[in-house]
Amino acid sequence: MTHAINKCSASETAACCCVDVGTIMDNTDCTASWSRVYENRQQAEAGLQQLSDKARQVESEPCDISARFETLPEGVRLDADFTFSCQAETMIFQLGLR
Repeated sequence: MTHAINKCSASETAACCCVDVGTIMDNTDCTASWSRVYENRQQAEAGLQQLSDKARQVESEPCDISARFETLPEGVRLDADFTFSCQAETMIFQLGLR
């Protein structure tokens, strides 16, 4: 008696809802954006430092970090973009923020 083993390939999968990773990660989206309102500038800067530290833990090449602070009636908004060298690092960074 012979047993058949169902092997998955890029074009055929054993389970439904499976997608070839290459169709999702094509290195076109390497930037993660963050926006949050903090009570004051000091907290916003501390938040940026924490995010920057997380980005540095993920990067294989230097991550480009662009941050903007805006004073609002309710506090200080931090808008930051983290551009990584590849999309996998971007996804790892985003998942680490959850």
